[in-house]
Amino acid sequence: MSSTRAGRVFVAPFLLLFLLLFLTPLGYAAYLSLFRHRLIGGTSFVGLSNYITAIGDPLLREGVTRVALFFVIQVPVMLVLALLFALALDSGLMRLTRVVRLGIFLPYAVPSVVATLMWGYLYGPSFGPFAQLGRHFHVSVPDFLGNSWMLPSLSNIVTWEFTGYNMIILYAALQTIPRDLYEAAAVDGAGPWRVARSIKLPALKPALTLTLLFSVIGSFQLFNEPYLLQQLAPNVIDSSYTANLYAYTLSFTGQQVNYAAAVSFLLGLVIVIISYVFLFLATRRRTR
Repeated sequence: MSSTRAGRVFVAPFLLLFLLLFLTPLGYAAYLSLFRHRLIGGTSFVGLSNYITAIGDPLLREGVTRVALFFVIQVPVMLVLALLFALALDSGLMRLTRVVRLGIFLPYAVPSVVATLMWGYLYGPSFGPFAQLGRHFHVSVPDFLGNSWMLPSLSNIVTWEFTGYNMIILYAALQTIPRDLYEAAAVDGAGPWRVARSIKLPALKPALTLTLLFSVIGSFQLFNEPYLLQQLAPNVIDSSYTANLYAYTLSFTGQQVNYAAAVSFLLGLVIVIISYVFLFLATRRRTR
């Protein structure tokens, strides 16, 4: 068997699964988005009418704006923490490095459902430990599930979940830096801070770009955390709190499957455009 034919044989199972589990459902959703179900007349072809309606939908715009604000609040904090942890672990000055690394990464191994339920209990205004400590010491405690604090509370949950994941990516990138650079820097008299600023941070730019790209995609797909906290704060988190939650509610509660498919495709288009712009700007800066 030739190498070309052998390569095709090995790739074929992946391509088949990719076609069945990704492209086929995606194509079917695109097909559904071109139709509309009416009480009288049944399902009829409407072309791009669902997309035009979605573009002017104020609930969808509010959801997209809210996750964009979530991205601005949460991602910088998460990546700065991940960067600091990675640099601290790579410095060699920290004791019990493996234990600390595992402890920081461990929250990522906790399912998001479990993490949200756990933090929801901690946030609870009547039964949560924060509220109980506040009452015990007669101290005012913020309403973490209130309208003003809900977005920071969600940001805290996601930061707790994914800081360790991003830290591992950055830490792995630090391990690929040639040790000769450190030796040359030591000969020149560079201290730890100078090494971090002049060697480590520039070498981390591709890894930081990758983690930031993942964060863009994850932020605009925010669903599990607000969906679960909606049970604790239904007056704050409505059915359109995030774009993903809005599409889910349209499909499974409102039975507007066709319109939900159009909303989902528009959200995917927003993610693709933002990701492309970000990658374009990052690549352009590196080539200068």
